[in-house]
Amino acid sequence: MKFIPNSAIKNSMLKEIGITDIDSLFSDIPKQIRIKNLNLQDDLSQQEVEEWLRKLGKKNKSFCEMPNFLGGGIKSHYIPAAVKSIISRSEFYTSYTPYQPEASQGFLQAMFEYQSMVAEITGMDIANASVYDGATALGEAALMCTRINKRKTFVVPTNISWDKRCVLKNYTKGAGIKVKKIAYNRETGKIDLDNLKKNIGDDTAGVYIENPNFFGVFEDEVEEISTIVKEKQSVFVVGVDPISLGIAKGPGEYGADIVIGEGRSLGNPVDFGGSTLGIFTCRNEFLRQVPGRIIGITKDKEGKRAFCMTLQTREQHIRRGRATSNICTNEGLCALAAVAYLSLLGSKGLEQLSITNFEKGQLLAKKITSINGFEKVFNGVHFNEFVIKCPDAHQLNKKLISENIHGGLILDSLHPELKNCMLFGITEMHNNESIEKLVSVLKECE
Repeated sequence: MKFIPNSAIKNSMLKEIGITDIDSLFSDIPKQIRIKNLNLQDDLSQQEVEEWLRKLGKKNKSFCEMPNFLGGGIKSHYIPAAVKSIISRSEFYTSYTPYQPEASQGFLQAMFEYQSMVAEITGMDIANASVYDGATALGEAALMCTRINKRKTFVVPTNISWDKRCVLKNYTKGAGIKVKKIAYNRETGKIDLDNLKKNIGDDTAGVYIENPNFFGVFEDEVEEISTIVKEKQSVFVVGVDPISLGIAKGPGEYGADIVIGEGRSLGNPVDFGGSTLGIFTCRNEFLRQVPGRIIGITKDKEGKRAFCMTLQTREQHIRRGRATSNICTNEGLCALAAVAYLSLLGSKGLEQLSITNFEKGQLLAKKITSINGFEKVFNGVHFNEFVIKCPDAHQLNKKLISENIHGGLILDSLHPELKNCMLFGITEMHNNESIEKLVSVLKECE
């Protein structure tokens, strides 16, 4: 506190708000996630800071220097130069949906086109102008389900990523929603339908599945899952990898009520896990329950086509208690990148990209499982991610890192039953040289 100008009156300020010390301000933060200090350096000049950051930056390695086969989340995809050129234009360079539609027609049209494209590839009626990320979309979907049918239980697979699990926990805790988990089949890696039937009841607000799921496996019994969910009059929520939709059915075709996903793969770089794109779509009948914003098309007073914010059900614009979300903005710039990316690809391009990712996934799995001691854990059909059982996953990972290769995601911390298992991921960015290099190092560990 020594650098804060009001330090002289600190005690009186603390007394006024009814606490005795500064630490009490952070009492709501669980102790297990608090940090003791930020370990910051002593005062530095601007030049010294730049030099320090430059040295720090040299420790990083790009995808080209260190091929990354990490599954379970965001992966590197090729981004055409035109995408970066478009989102770098000054009239677009903002993360916000503009408040002044009369001065922002170009950006609002881009958001309208984004909504149209996302609705089309997911097979849904409407899409919003995006939410923060895929994990946030899941939390918002859970809240939306309870608004629709006034129930308080939300069912999810055991095998979802830790970030979605944590965000969902935060979203549902204050709302009093109970989260129930359904098991996966140990042979196929898919949802266990019998376990689903046991865990869904008259109190179930919604059921969430992923297709492909966290293990990279396609859920090919989605019609059966949809029937089970609808029989209980629950809301069917599906999470997708948008790249897979070039070859896979849009969830709207098999009865999804809400479709969400992580849209970062659509023209957005990995960027150390920075800003990302939450896809959120649903059926027309649930329009008034959608979080965030929806951009619509209308006419101005001269009868010309115009774009505007048609729906913005958030706490800044309406009475706080009636808001469907407290999200203060959408990921406009990331959504714009997705518009440019999908426009450049076109339907045929998205299909070919999806095929390439699928075929590379099959090729890499085949090459790895041909090595003695490496076997595929699940026999379900996978997309561009898959789980491999290894001789010693932790030692193997160290070996790969020493050879400038980032291996798969070690799963035992998330799933203790999957000891020495790694979740590998591959995209169109992985060339034959990087694949052969990975396989060569793995062979040394037979």
